[in-house]
Amino acid sequence: MPYVNIKVTNEGVSKEQKAALVLGATELLQTVLNKNPERTVVVIDEVETDNWGIAGELVTERRIRGS
Repeated sequence: MPYVNIKVTNEGVSKEQKAALVLGATELLQTVLNKNPERTVVVIDEVETDNWGIAGELVTERRIRGS
């Protein structure tokens, strides 16, 4: 049973976009690895930007600076 965990910052990802991610990841596993979509699990975690860092800096601070 494939398990996919997608992590995104909580910056306005819509329900429709999440559904597209779930479908896309499921179809990719079916196409590339011949996995049964009925047994594929996809979880999307939304992470606060204060809990996500890039290049030694919190995403919140990068967003404030405009990077």
